[in-house]
Amino acid sequence: MVKKATLKEVAQAAGVSTQTVSRVVNQRPDVAEDTRAHIQELILKLGYQPNTIARSLITRRTHTLGVVATGLEYYGPSTILVGIQQEAEALGFSLTLLLTHEPEKEDFSSTLFDLAGRQVDGILWAVPPVGQNRTKTVAPILHQLPPILFLNQPDPAFSVAAIDNRLGAVLAVDHLLHQGYQHIGMITGPETWWEAAERRAGWAAALTAAGQHPDSRLVSAGDWTAAGGERAFLELIQHFPELNSVFVSNDQMALGVYKAARDLGKNIPDQLGIVGFDDYPEAAFFLPSLTTIRQPLRELGAVAVREIVKLIQCPKDLHLNQLPTSVLLKPQLILRESTRIK
Repeated sequence: MVKKATLKEVAQAAGVSTQTVSRVVNQRPDVAEDTRAHIQELILKLGYQPNTIARSLITRRTHTLGVVATGLEYYGPSTILVGIQQEAEALGFSLTLLLTHEPEKEDFSSTLFDLAGRQVDGILWAVPPVGQNRTKTVAPILHQLPPILFLNQPDPAFSVAAIDNRLGAVLAVDHLLHQGYQHIGMITGPETWWEAAERRAGWAAALTAAGQHPDSRLVSAGDWTAAGGERAFLELIQHFPELNSVFVSNDQMALGVYKAARDLGKNIPDQLGIVGFDDYPEAAFFLPSLTTIRQPLRELGAVAVREIVKLIQCPKDLHLNQLPTSVLLKPQLILRESTRIK
């Protein structure tokens, strides 16, 4: 059996104190970056493995994060989870994942107490704030839980990391307007989702700023699926035949719009401009390729992990009294062939 290196042996090889190696192992910020990199290299080279059980007893931490999530069948939520997993692993945390399939109906207090009972160090809430599932079931028990960070809907009462969905919609509509499209419809996601409401608000704000009235006939609700996008587009055309462009709330629904447009004999982008939202990998391979709004989804997951680790490392008395943090990431317009380029 190969003898594993000890913390003391790593410290001797690095020419530093055992306390410095311990700080690196425990992800403490008070270590110079070059020193940290050197110690991490030696840890891999020498095969040092921290005794996680002993460390948990000493630090009273399990180095586990609880994640409450939903909608993993969709590109956005699943990609965020990938970002969470990768960053958590990089920082030495494991994950306990709990899924919900009816976020508008479930009482999440039992879920959160379940995670707390598993001794997770912090909780990442990746469930859309549908109805009162945040304010009614989470807020009253917040003080009984480990640090918790929400991945949507900025709120001064909670620590949040989110993407600026409203800005993304404004970028999409402004681009269509600048390319000469005048009758710009919108296909929203499910109206109970915060992200869907924000994208609709951005669409309306951009039209209003351009001197246009955001007519309700120009809006149809989808369900994030390609089939839902097709149905919603056919409804738009029926209610507003003059429609010559559409902002679609995700790329998957945009695929359904492509099918409906082809069936109706509408040429993309000359007769119908289309902008999606997400920039999922297949968007570049649509025919024609899809102009879309790129969300920094993996980055959001990674930022959420870094922010919750900051809260975990904050002394409990300070954590309970400090103001909640809020990080809002910006999306990006990706120009392709589904819109005219002047």
